[in-house]
Amino acid sequence: MSTPPIDVNYTFGPHELEQLKLYGEVHYQKSGEMLIQEGDRQIDMLITLSGYTEIFVETPDGKKRVGWMERGQFAGDISVLTGQSALATTSMGEPGEVLHINHESFQRLLVENSKLSDIFVNSLSARRAFARQAEHGTVIVIGAAQDRTVFVARDLLAKHDVPHTWLDPDQDELATRLMAARGIDSKDLPCVLRGASLTLSKPTPGQLSDVFGLDLLPDGATADVIVVGAGPAGLAASVYAASEGLTVLTLDSTGPGGQAGTSSKIENYLGFPTGVSGQELAERASIQAQKFGARLATPVKASALDKEGQAYCLSLEDGRKLKAKALVIATGAQYRRLPINNLEHYEGRGIYYGATPMEAQLCGGAEVAIVGAGNSAGQGAVFLSQTAEKVHILYRRADIRETMSEYLVRRLEETPNIILHPETEISELHGIEGADPLNDRLTETTFKNCVTGALQRCETAFVFLFIGAAPFTEWLPDTVASDDKGFLKTGRDLANIDLVRADWSLERMPSNYETSWPRIYAVGDARTGSVKRVASAVGEGSVVVSDVHRALAEIDFS
Repeated sequence: MSTPPIDVNYTFGPHELEQLKLYGEVHYQKSGEMLIQEGDRQIDMLITLSGYTEIFVETPDGKKRVGWMERGQFAGDISVLTGQSALATTSMGEPGEVLHINHESFQRLLVENSKLSDIFVNSLSARRAFARQAEHGTVIVIGAAQDRTVFVARDLLAKHDVPHTWLDPDQDELATRLMAARGIDSKDLPCVLRGASLTLSKPTPGQLSDVFGLDLLPDGATADVIVVGAGPAGLAASVYAASEGLTVLTLDSTGPGGQAGTSSKIENYLGFPTGVSGQELAERASIQAQKFGARLATPVKASALDKEGQAYCLSLEDGRKLKAKALVIATGAQYRRLPINNLEHYEGRGIYYGATPMEAQLCGGAEVAIVGAGNSAGQGAVFLSQTAEKVHILYRRADIRETMSEYLVRRLEETPNIILHPETEISELHGIEGADPLNDRLTETTFKNCVTGALQRCETAFVFLFIGAAPFTEWLPDTVASDDKGFLKTGRDLANIDLVRADWSLERMPSNYETSWPRIYAVGDARTGSVKRVASAVGEGSVVVSDVHRALAEIDFS
């Protein structure tokens, strides 16, 4: 069954406009009056009732009108829903009346009216997708390909679906022109430009989060549930908890998606017969959670958890404290680092932990190495083989079928530029290291056969690591029981001694995903015994919400 095309300029009829007026206020706007400035956060949903509004973006070639909204049409893209910084300006063209629905009322509308909600979410998402495909948008990253700060900035923007263009000053004449126009010196690079209003030199993730409105949580914010981690398990928990009326804060140290977000194509996830990228799945899930009212904040990192009466206090690394009646720990696991000299030095300069379009852009026409034998490694290899000259897959087992799905193994074997190296590991990294860190980069790697000891030096300047997993649980108190690898124990995996050490005082035993602390749950890859699959993580994240509801009903928080 085919899906009807989305009307990005949907026009509401008289009956729909009357429904919408219940959520907002009508204002008369004069010609030329500014309604939304680039960079504004938690902006109003604007629906034109008479006259027309105009939308402008700042491009390298100057200010450009990208649309105008007549009676019954609405302005904005997905930032109206998420509360992130606006990337366009909206002003009044011909004078007339405009319906303003503030951010809080718009969130209520999305929950209460399914038909209108579908229209808004589909159109706003489609407009953001259109902005991603534009040749030059309002957000531009200028910096060298091997600059780690450039990689971090682009990775953060991509994970939050902020459309941007990357320009290498050594390759792109446009970069030179923009630098001259903005008075940017080479020593100021890398830079991130947001339209005409902002230039950030050598930006940190925290600065980017601030200027793009990725983290709007105030100190002392409270919620029924805090979800720590925005991978598949955390996003599923956020969607189900928020849709069932609980107030939800969702935190992540990098951005939505987790490890799954780095997968170029997931082909065995139910309901997607042609596959779906991890990034697309994360984008859809994060929008879905925020549509129901969950508040998403990244990049933020949890640092401590304390009891405060019947509630819990979560401390963040930046000093903020958040309070909740329950927590869902969905921090997932990170790929382990190889025990090789200079590995950390080359991270972002040849060593990567995910194969997304951004990495594929960097290594086009080159030889790459992938270390690992799981499905993520296989998906990454197939994806990179489309642009790379050769893809070497290194794994320590004799048979890759022990750990990888059969459909992926067959695809690897049928792809001519993918080379399998069983019982092989990387023993040494070779690169350029000098006084100028911008010139530092990986150039070659040495492969070692674990059985024969034979060495092979290969011109692989790009290495992708998909090996093992270490949980993000070190910030939790010792009495939140874990196994010897740091994965959290839940339900039947908890021993009596674990409950005694945690001073478990309830008459009931912990539920399936509950830890040794009441109303603290662990789902997905952070939990001991988890399957390490996207589908199971989503299942755990959705199912745990029923346990949260039952546990909250037991406690008097007044």
